Amino acid sequence: MGAAPVLEELREVCQPQAKLASRNGEHWAGRLYMRRISLRLTRQLVRTPVTPDQLTWTMVGCGMASGAALLIPGLTGPVLAVVLMQLFLLFDCADGEVARWKGQNSAVGIYVDRLGAYLADAALMVGAGFHAARSGFGGWVSLGLATALGVVLLKASTDLVDVARARRGLAVADDESTRPRSQGVATVRRLAAAFKIHRVTNGIEASLLLLAAAVGDTVTGGADVTRWALIALAAITWVMVPAHLLSILSSSRLR
Repeated sequence: MGAAPVLEELREVCQPQAKLASRNGEHWAGRLYMRRISLRLTRQLVRTPVTPDQLTWTMVGCGMASGAALLIPGLTGPVLAVVLMQLFLLFDCADGEVARWKGQNSAVGIYVDRLGAYLADAALMVGAGFHAARSGFGGWVSLGLATALGVVLLKASTDLVDVARARRGLAVADDESTRPRSQGVATVRRLAAAFKIHRVTNGIEASLLLLAAAVGDTVTGGADVTRWALIALAAITWVMVPAHLLSILSSSRLR
């Protein structure tokens, strides 16, 4: 095992500014704190035989386990879900960094990375349904499943833009092309972006919301806070599904 690379050199190769600055290329938590942590992990991993694909599969496991953790009643499940979702983000950062340093980028890695994002966020919503139900199945589990479906549709509608462009022989859409051509749609989009409500459909934010709800349940001695949180997640998700589709169709992403 050789000497660990210097952090500045590692950062220049593994964390290109173009990616970090991209509006859709980096989660806010990555920019805020996780990239600082992941770079130190990457510094050790690049000295080992660990491959980027192995890290990606570890990421997938953490994401799905985050949803499964919500089967544990009380505060324990939501706390564990938050920890696992943070590990999901950590490995999501580290797999790409290791891939860039080792020059081991692969189509398989990209595919599994995207699949992991689908599975993690969907699993968390399904887990939220079970946590809200407390026992048995019932309507709360069904609501969790419906929310998971909406989250998957949101992600798929975004990824299908790249599929459509690739089949037409077009380059990957840039941030400029995401701006709606309609002034009315653009105004609504800016208002939605200002309040950041859409972020709760992502696993990182949703896990934190569900933890806060579980704390509320502990104080009140019931499950009502988690149930209202799940209702809010479902409502926001399913308002966003048609809104996101409209945003895509009214932009230049498919042109």
